[in-house]
Amino acid sequence: MKLTKAAVACLTLPPAKTDLIIFDDEISGFGLRLRAGGKRTWIAQYRIGTKQRRVTLGDVTKLDADAARKAARDRLAQVTLGGDPQKAKHEARARAAMTLRTVVDHYLAQKVQTVRPRSYREIQRYLTHHWRDLHGLPIHEIKRRDVAAGLTAITTESGTVAAARARVALSGLFAWAVREGITEANPVIGTNKPPEPKSRDRVLSDSEIAEIWKASGDNDYGRIVRLALLTGARRDEIGGLRFSEIDLERDIIALPAERTKNRRPHVLPLSPVARAILESVPRRAGRDYLFGEGEGAFSGWSKAKAALDARIFEARRKAAGKRTDKANQMTPWRLHDLRRTCATVMADRLGVQPHIIEATLNHASGHKAGVAGIYNRSTYEREVKAALALWADHVRAVVEGSPRKVVSLHSKIA
Repeated sequence: MKLTKAAVACLTLPPAKTDLIIFDDEISGFGLRLRAGGKRTWIAQYRIGTKQRRVTLGDVTKLDADAARKAARDRLAQVTLGGDPQKAKHEARARAAMTLRTVVDHYLAQKVQTVRPRSYREIQRYLTHHWRDLHGLPIHEIKRRDVAAGLTAITTESGTVAAARARVALSGLFAWAVREGITEANPVIGTNKPPEPKSRDRVLSDSEIAEIWKASGDNDYGRIVRLALLTGARRDEIGGLRFSEIDLERDIIALPAERTKNRRPHVLPLSPVARAILESVPRRAGRDYLFGEGEGAFSGWSKAKAALDARIFEARRKAAGKRTDKANQMTPWRLHDLRRTCATVMADRLGVQPHIIEATLNHASGHKAGVAGIYNRSTYEREVKAALALWADHVRAVVEGSPRKVVSLHSKIA
């Protein structure tokens, strides 16, 4: 029987039958499947080696006989050429189910084990929030134009910095997905890069150091600011400080490798002022973190920084005897500027050698980069202690407005 519209309309299931396939006389393997309940579907049946396979072409109500016949010829031609339509259909269905959101979840599950907590949180935010409009698309269907449009939207909503970092995060995901065989290409490649922010070179003046110190106060954020200034440590290294990392018998903070940017353990000798700040932090039962609330480290950085800036402005306003004046505002600064200021003053005014400054900041560049770093494993703990003592005395002097008590290394050399 040739399966035509008229012929199909006359076909019914024989009594006691619940499933029947009737094949077309002209095209071998092309057939109609009848099922109990009235469902009728076109099928193409073929062999791959010794195995018989069957692929559904469509429902009779949605695909007429001529269209089904053409679809069957196409599928069976694929078989002749060595293809497997059923396998291709299953693979296409699996690819369609592999959406960007699904891949993001797989990627983050792997990434959480290989990057620092802060880096993981940033990657997670960019992938789950900034790229949410692409989450429903199969990953293999995402094209360069989709990424480009997304970058434009992110730039409009959140600025160029967020767009640049979101682009890096998405490119990292696609590079991983290509290596995993999940997709064949990285559509981020070739998109325009949002302009990166210029590297900062802000170094605080002595008067600004004094202002920040005096306005910081004795709350968690104030202690973090003062400790970051005295030690030259990174913001999160101090904000995430634990009691278990402090050894007051040796007067040190011992940061483990997982808490430092370069994954190297770092020992920070404590000046008497830094030690006094640490001793002033109240211990809370069942909590190892010095700063913050709840289970984690300190958070709420933006709000605390804004409050500090407001106090500095108010102090300047009172000193100038004015109600309000934009000239009283301090030039914009960040916590990382404290670290840069520490290094700059050590080098320019306190006579500390560059390799000791690098050791103080736990940098892996300069004298500890490449082959030199492989053989030179010294942490220069004694020299770092002397450098931080010089720096702490400098901070004390500018805050109190008094002469330094510790002689700089420049003076010793002279």
